[in-house]
Formats: sequence, C-alpha cells, structure tokens
Amino acid sequence: MFEALNPLPQDPILAMMASYQQDSHPQKLDLGIGVYKDDQGHTPIMQAVQLAEKALIETEITKSYTAPAGSPKYNQLVAELVFGAEHKVLRDQRVISAQTPGGCGALRMGAEFLKGCSSDSRVWVSSPTWANHIPLLGGAGLAIAEYPYYDYSDKTIQFDAMLAALETAAAGDFVLLHGCCHNPSGADLNKEQWLAVAELIERKGLIPFIDMAYQGLGSGLDQDAYGVRMMAERMPEMLVATSCSKNFGLYRERTGTLFIIGNTAEQTQVAGSQLFSRIRSHYSMPPSHGAAIVETILADTALTKQWEEELASMRQRIQTLRQSLVKKISASSIANDFSFIEQQFGMFSFLGISPVQVAQLRTQYSIYMIDSSRMNVAGLNDQSMDYFVAALEEVIR
Repeated sequence: MFEALNPLPQDPILAMMASYQQDSHPQKLDLGIGVYKDDQGHTPIMQAVQLAEKALIETEITKSYTAPAGSPKYNQLVAELVFGAEHKVLRDQRVISAQTPGGCGALRMGAEFLKGCSSDSRVWVSSPTWANHIPLLGGAGLAIAEYPYYDYSDKTIQFDAMLAALETAAAGDFVLLHGCCHNPSGADLNKEQWLAVAELIERKGLIPFIDMAYQGLGSGLDQDAYGVRMMAERMPEMLVATSCSKNFGLYRERTGTLFIIGNTAEQTQVAGSQLFSRIRSHYSMPPSHGAAIVETILADTALTKQWEEELASMRQRIQTLRQSLVKKISASSIANDFSFIEQQFGMFSFLGISPVQVAQLRTQYSIYMIDSSRMNVAGLNDQSMDYFVAALEEVIR
C-alpha cells in the first residue's frame, strides 16, 4: 500500500531551517523562523519561567492525566489575562476555555467545533495570513474564503477592500482576525478600524474567530487585547485562540488556549460539551507542563511582575530594532522607503523585495527569509544590523 504514496514537498519554513543549520557562513542570519531572539542570537528561557519551573519540580507530586479541558486554574488565569479580570463575559459565565497543544491546537479545535456547528459556513482569512492558518482550518473541512488585507505596494492595510469583501460574506460565516502583531505583515488594525469591522460583523450576523498569538509583543498586554475585549463586549458568539509560545517563550512546550463565547451561560456550557467531545476524539487531553508553568507565574504576584517586566523588555527591544533598521537603511544608498517597518508591530514585516532578491540574500550572504520577503525583525541584533543593511543595499542596487 505505501508504495503508492507520492512524496510531499517539505514545508518551506522547515526546509529553510534545515538549510540554515547546515550553513557554515560565520555571519549567517536566520530572519525566517518566527521565534524571538536576544542580542546574542539565542531564544532564551525567561527568568520567570525558570523560577516557575524550579518550583514545579520541587512541588509537583503527580504526572497523572489532566481533563480534556486542561487545568481549570490555568484556564481561569489566562482568560483574565486575555479578556481582563472584570470583563462582563467572564462575570456572566459566557466563556468556556480549553487548554490546548499550542495555538495550533486551539485553532484546529476551534475549526473542528465550527465545522460541527455549520458544515456550510465559510471561514474568511486575511490575504496574506500565517501560512498554517489555511491547513489548520481547511483540514477540519471548513471552506476557506479570503479578504484583502495588506497592500504590498503601499505597505498599508487595504481597509476599504477588506470591508467590501466581508460585505459579501453570508450570515453564519466565520471571520478569522489577527488580534495583534499581524503575521506576516506586522500591519495592525487601529481602534477605529476594529470598531468598523465589529459593526460589519454584528450587522451581517458573522462570527469572529480571533487568533492572538502575540499578546504583549505589540503595544502592551492590555493594548494588544483591545480588539478581543471590544468584540467580546458586542458579539453574542465568538472564538479566541491564544498561544503562550511567544509571550512566555514556551515554544516547544506547546501551550495554548481556545475560548468559546456563547450568547448565554447555558448555551456556552452546551458548546463546551461539544468542544470537549471533539478534543477527546483527537488528542484526549492536553500536555500539562507548559500550562503548569504559566499557571504558576500568573498565580504568583512576584512572578507575574517579573514576567511582565521581561515581556516589556522583549517588546521594547523589537521596537528599538525596527527604529534602528529604518535609520540605518535611510543612511545607506538605498533609495526605497522602508519607514513602514517602524510603524508596524510585533516580530514580522515584509521587506517588499522580490523572490530573486530574497534568493540572492540567501545564496550570496547566508541571510535566510521566506520568498515573500517576510522577515523576523527580532532575528537582528546590533552586531548583525550593518551586515544585513549592506547585503540589502547590494541586492537592491
């Protein structure tokens, strides 16, 4: 039977990662993989995480299974982080939470849940969007539609075109929105745009599904959650997927959360029963260790403060890198305007160069990014910035 199978192409990001690891160039740069890096080029373990993990090792007394929903305390604390402790959907018990294997697990289980709600509804995703959104959602059987989002020429959001496309969505369709730090463009909706999207979704009877994988890495923990919290105030039903990979640095621990908001507490409980049944049939229950670390941090005032300070330092470093990169490009012979990089949020931006130029950066200078020219700004540092700008200058010339 297996001899009839045909090989599938490797994921381009994973293929690039393998090429980077084999590259012996002393100044090689990985600007493709979506992980935060410090000034030494490492993806560090946060000190708050180390302290929480040490406390867990000393006090944990079992490795028994968790429930399909995961840890109730973790779910409560992350819900308060995402929505705000006093949000009315929490007071009204209209939120059901599930600890998931990463943000990917949250997205996929949200898609499985939505497929069970309506087999005919489409899910609208931004163009462009994170490369794994469509496989995760489409793999559950949801039909995919796209709305325009990023204008590659103007380096801005095509907001009028976005609204015009969503006007064609049918009642009951789902709209996937990036909560903050849009991946791959770095271009985020402002408050006025969020309100306009909310009005359209509410008026047309659509259901928002917000993916917030970078809370705290854009403008701040509360600021980055504006769209989620505002939508939750207005919408009778919505879904939110979150990840602890970036803001807690727990990439390999696969820690995420799916939130489902129902119109009433009773409807939310019914939705939860459907969700947990699907979780049981997929992976039964989530891994515990990463969630236990997050729970330990958020349940301890001193650890929470330390984590927030570390996260703020990461966020400020990314913003400083953006400013420094724009300044150095402006001081070079490059005529192109790259000021948009300074105005965007999170780790990613499109450079706006061609796939041929991206290939030149890789083959001639060992600078790695994907063909779309999406770059991870956090992959730069003070030592590599001049080398990168000089290489960019050469390929653009």
